[in-house]
Amino acid sequence: MSNGPLYLGFDLSTQQLKAVVVQSDLQVVADAKVDFDQDFGAKYGIKKGVLHNHAEGEVFAPVALWLESLDLVLQRLKEKNTPLNRIRGISGSCQQHGSVYWSHQAQSLLAALKPEKALVEQLADAFSHPYAPNWQDHSTQQECDQFDVKLGSPERLAEVTGSAAHHRFTGTQIMRLKRKLPDMYANTSRISLVSSFLASLFLGAIAPMDISDVCGMNLWDIPSNDWSNPLLELAAGGPEGAAELRHKLGEVEKDGGASLGRISSYFTAKYGFSPNCEIAPFTGDNPATILALPLRPLDAIVSLGTSTTFLMITPVYKPDPSYHFFNHPTTPGQYMFMLCYKNGSLAREKVRDALPKPTDSPDPWANFNKAALAVPPLDVRSNSDRAKLGLYFYLPEIVPNIRAGTWRYTCNPTDGSDLQEETEEWPVETDARVIVESQALSMRLRSQNLVSKPDPSGKLPAQPRRVYLVGGGSLNPAIQSILADVLGGAEGVYKLDVGGNACALGGAYKAVWAFERVQGETFDELIGKRWKEEGAIQKVAEGYREGVFEQYGSVLGAFEEMEQRILKVAKNT
Repeated sequence: MSNGPLYLGFDLSTQQLKAVVVQSDLQVVADAKVDFDQDFGAKYGIKKGVLHNHAEGEVFAPVALWLESLDLVLQRLKEKNTPLNRIRGISGSCQQHGSVYWSHQAQSLLAALKPEKALVEQLADAFSHPYAPNWQDHSTQQECDQFDVKLGSPERLAEVTGSAAHHRFTGTQIMRLKRKLPDMYANTSRISLVSSFLASLFLGAIAPMDISDVCGMNLWDIPSNDWSNPLLELAAGGPEGAAELRHKLGEVEKDGGASLGRISSYFTAKYGFSPNCEIAPFTGDNPATILALPLRPLDAIVSLGTSTTFLMITPVYKPDPSYHFFNHPTTPGQYMFMLCYKNGSLAREKVRDALPKPTDSPDPWANFNKAALAVPPLDVRSNSDRAKLGLYFYLPEIVPNIRAGTWRYTCNPTDGSDLQEETEEWPVETDARVIVESQALSMRLRSQNLVSKPDPSGKLPAQPRRVYLVGGGSLNPAIQSILADVLGGAEGVYKLDVGGNACALGGAYKAVWAFERVQGETFDELIGKRWKEEGAIQKVAEGYREGVFEQYGSVLGAFEEMEQRILKVAKNT
């Protein structure tokens, strides 16, 4: 390890608090974590990091748990002889949408922290509400309905805030808590996101929210780059309430690499941090993910876990109620586009399990992969064959908002015309390919207007520059191949693995950029020079294949029409 500056990144997720220390060259030199259930489960009665009020659909976490965890994770770094005195800057990532409610004593208590006492002991009176709503909370349907109609429609709400109304988003949470706990709200001096809460502890003062994480609130007007007064009025009950709520929320830091100030003396005296260590804005976990790669404009990530998530960086802002837009956490003029699907690996496993179990391989996916790769694109084997399309929703889906069910259609493969629903099931071997095609076609349909031609010559059609695959499904060769066929990728498709600390790494990289950039140097420029692909990515497919990519493009209109027909039937039943 060199003797140069170090940078500390955090990830406060639902179940853990992780800390990662990196050098200027991004090499990890130390890490530590706290597992909430394992370390504090008995004390706080939590399960998987949270508490539940099932009667009302509330999911929340004790703020005191996070205070204890911060002291503990820093103690664990210290016990590993991590040279905390060399840490030049700190940033981090936190679970999105959650909110923390500070009391009127908070500012003075934060400023007067003493190293001989624990955070949890000294900040007992710093909160007007002992709990922070969690992203899994679903208690706000009444408030979501009001948010969706406040500006005229969910489409208009998405145009302004980047998303339609969602249970977990902070604006609806604030509105509900104000209604349910009016005294608590009156006793609240400031409201933080989880990210700005953690930054506040290090700063010894209430930190501003981050320009990207603030987009997960349904309160920030992204085109205007300011709080939306109509939505503040809705959440807080009128013009006077809007002014009060604006004050509680505070200003938003628009420079993702700004210095918020120097570290609190609590941390210098107790853990040996340098008094010159500075704090950069903390962001949300999804924005931090795109910093950990680092993802460049027109790159896409497909996360193939229990659910499926599609992330892309784009300069184009074209919001829609079925997906999310956030400001980029470090680059003005760029946006993070995000799709979330419930029917990910669980749906693929349902099709897999309908096939005969492999007898000649220990891999439970062996027969699925064999079947999927044996079927040609769209199951078109000759000029007379019709293209096969399907939807496989074993859970009610978000994108599009369709009930659980399975639907199979065919169309003319050359132009998607003559779309017809199939009355009989086709062989399950065909389903193996069509389900993966279906998931990829949905991603391509919704992202196609956000991508431009990836090469200066203009020879290739519009598509992502690179497609990165993460999560369990990224290891599957059939899924890799089919996603590449549908989504393309001018420079190929890659399996990505930055370990289990991606969000904390994103925070650490953000700190490196914040405090080592030269005038005008972007995050992509600085981190791109230092990030080493070796060991982190592996090319698993060529990506764009001439003819095949266009073949899928020919049926995108039919795929969209299929969704619309199913949605129309669902609304009429």
